[in-house]
Amino acid sequence: MIAQIAKRLLLPVAVLFGVMVGLGLLVTRVLDHTWPFTVEDDLNRGLEAHREAPLNVISEILSLIGSTPVIIAVTGVAAFLLHLKLRTWREPLYLCAAVSAQALVFLFTTLVIDRQRPTVHRMDDSPPTSSFPSGHTSAAVALYVGLALLLFTLLRRTWAKRLAWLLVLVPVAVAFARMYRGMHHPSDVTASFLNGVTCVLIMSREILNRAVQWAVPQRLRTGNRRIAH
Repeated sequence: MIAQIAKRLLLPVAVLFGVMVGLGLLVTRVLDHTWPFTVEDDLNRGLEAHREAPLNVISEILSLIGSTPVIIAVTGVAAFLLHLKLRTWREPLYLCAAVSAQALVFLFTTLVIDRQRPTVHRMDDSPPTSSFPSGHTSAAVALYVGLALLLFTLLRRTWAKRLAWLLVLVPVAVAFARMYRGMHHPSDVTASFLNGVTCVLIMSREILNRAVQWAVPQRLRTGNRRIAH
């Protein structure tokens, strides 16, 4: 069982981590003096120049949606409701695994990549992590894109399936808020979409796919047989 988890889940996530580190090194060491990375902060400065009270409040709320405590709380509630409704472990586990995987990739990437935040006034306290990638955006992508994909497969009515994809707008709004508040470069949030979406795809392919049979430990199989007798 452990070998199966390592091969089917941990290995793809490790490969994703390598890709994220590679992208981070390209952005910070190789292409940092190349277009469009030489002008991407113009967007941050443009957003800074157009800050006003209503947008400041809205961006603060949107940024909060992608914060760690909120992401954990929403993931936990969503997983509980899914299990309560479906009475299966696959769907809740898939969502929790996708959010957890992106967090691991984000955390270890920031330990390797040291990127300064945009040279604008930052509206939030800077966490002790690198600007690359955006943790808020990555977490929001994994959670809300993951939910959208899950609801699309579960809902029956066409209009409901289409409505579920509106959840994708949440991480887009979070990404905009993080740039608006001066916390991340455009390339930071772009990389975060790659991280979050890839984790969703990995977990959906391996956990939601009922064609994938996960081995059950021998002691559990024996225990099940005794209960059946």
